[in-house]
Amino acid sequence: MKKKQNPETICVQGGWQPKKGEPRVLPIYQSTTFKYETSEQMAKLFDLEESGYFYTRLQNPTNDAVAAKIAALEGGVGAMLTSSGQAATFYAIFNIAGAGDHIVSASAIYGGTFNLFAVTMKKLGIEFTFINQDASEEEIRKAFRPNTKALFAESISNPALNVLDIEKFARIAHSEGVPLIVDNTFPTPINCHPFEWGADIIIHSTTKYMDGHAVSLGGAIVDGGKFDWDAHADKFPGLTQPDDSYHGLTYTKAFGQSAFLTKAVVQLMRDLGSAQSPQNAFLLNIGLETLHLRMPRHCENAQKVAEYLQSRPEIAWVNYPGLKGNKYYDLAQKYMPHGTCGVMTFGLKGGRNQSVKFMDSLDFISIVTHVADARTCVLHPASHTHRQLSDEQLIAAGVAPDLIRLSVGIENAGDIIADIEQALAKMK
Repeated sequence: MKKKQNPETICVQGGWQPKKGEPRVLPIYQSTTFKYETSEQMAKLFDLEESGYFYTRLQNPTNDAVAAKIAALEGGVGAMLTSSGQAATFYAIFNIAGAGDHIVSASAIYGGTFNLFAVTMKKLGIEFTFINQDASEEEIRKAFRPNTKALFAESISNPALNVLDIEKFARIAHSEGVPLIVDNTFPTPINCHPFEWGADIIIHSTTKYMDGHAVSLGGAIVDGGKFDWDAHADKFPGLTQPDDSYHGLTYTKAFGQSAFLTKAVVQLMRDLGSAQSPQNAFLLNIGLETLHLRMPRHCENAQKVAEYLQSRPEIAWVNYPGLKGNKYYDLAQKYMPHGTCGVMTFGLKGGRNQSVKFMDSLDFISIVTHVADARTCVLHPASHTHRQLSDEQLIAAGVAPDLIRLSVGIENAGDIIADIEQALAKMK
């Protein structure tokens, strides 16, 4: 049996295995369409009787190589790329839920995801119940209904930085006969492996650490391949009953453990078309090649910055799971013993106005919407990413009015601290 490769090797070598005379570096297949010799060959592709490339919205060699690398890093049976992390989130839910269905989700999630669930998908007839992920199993189970189709949460929530008890959530989901969907964007598969703790589907905004350079939008869905859809056939007719758009094909029968992912590609991507461009997939792959080097540096720098902030009298509070005494320190040690991520939150004494003044006083640390790339940056979620939420919703999402989200990059830690120090000096 071939030895399973380690993440460092997969980051560099995974996905693209060139044959004799082929490019050593993954090429960009910048083509919308692919040629075949006979009409019958093309027909078999459209009927899902054979696998191959015919239109980039559905499959592209560049995209597939990068998806295979991400699947290998997460330990899944396969993955698909999407045009953004938002698209990945939508597809993961919509693949198993439709009008009249219900989803249970942690409330402390990315503001854009909360809005997608609470507003946009509600318009499609899918209802969401938001729960406190730290509540007891008994309390969380009360949110489930007969029409509940999934349990959703983030491994590290954005921006609250709640660390998910993945094992607990998997136990709850499976006892209710539904899959656990985990957004693993912040820790990445370098620091966290949700499948090992019982998660069934993993999603990513590859725009963040996976790309690492803030140059390409993208998302990914990874299928763990272990959830038994047929055991709960009545809950998931889209997977366990014939699909008329493919001549009565049943996904679980035809594709086994890859049923979920195959349906997402051939049905949702076919009809909704949020495909990642081959150019962006190529850039994503370049980022993935150094992911195993960057994540430890992000975490090392973030630890130093968090400890520095704790020492400053101007700082009211600091939230970073790597700090001893943090509410989620023990969970972080369990699920992410080698580090969490480079993102932290904190607030200044004096409240919201002081936080804004501090941000405006920074030098090379930039105010940007983005997070989790090589450059250190800050954001005030209450004014930016979460501004569509009410005060009650902000509190439920773990976003205080004075909260500053600091994404620590891979620059010199001393320089990052020096920039913070000079900004704090201007608060006096």
